[in-house]
Amino acid sequence: MDILEAKYLISSPNVRDCPAPDRAEIAFIGRSNVGKSSLINMLTGRPGLAKTSGTPGKTQMINHFTVRSRKHAKDKQPLHWYLVDLPGYGYAKVSQKDRKQWSKMLEHYFLERKNLAQVFVLIDARHEPQKIDLEFISTMGSWQIPFAIVFTKADKVKPGALLRNTQAFLEKLQESWQFLPASFTSSATQKTGKDELLAWTQQILDNAAGSP
Repeated sequence: MDILEAKYLISSPNVRDCPAPDRAEIAFIGRSNVGKSSLINMLTGRPGLAKTSGTPGKTQMINHFTVRSRKHAKDKQPLHWYLVDLPGYGYAKVSQKDRKQWSKMLEHYFLERKNLAQVFVLIDARHEPQKIDLEFISTMGSWQIPFAIVFTKADKVKPGALLRNTQAFLEKLQESWQFLPASFTSSATQKTGKDELLAWTQQILDNAAGSP
């Protein structure tokens, strides 16, 4: 996949205010401070597209970006789709009321956004399996939301620990999942995993375009 253009469109406080579901949509979500904005910027090749912050919980709304891409250099007709940056979950220093509001907003988004083709759930590769991530993925499964896992910040941990942490997480999933979702390892700094993630995204978009 070659991304020709990626532009910010709108930030919505709820799913009712999101753009018309007139094209396929790829969403990104993860625990607060997992490196979501950095990954989005790396994948699109636009360093300032999604706003990065050292403050967990910075993303508080549903952020839509319009993307124009092509599968091959020879393609004359580009593909138009939405990339969505969703609020993080977990340890953001916000009130219990705000957490409940965000949770309800995300539930409505996942259950009502009919053009949602794929969710990338980001997991911090520096840590052993975290209960909050496992619970979130379990919820995604109960809602039957298509998703893949992206282990982020691979450059921040030694190779041995990276392998142990990612394998331990997938083994935990195997305790309750018959089939594991697709998973990727990435580093926004080193651009690790970019080609694999874009290829997977292209495959998802192809499937969405081919569905009735």
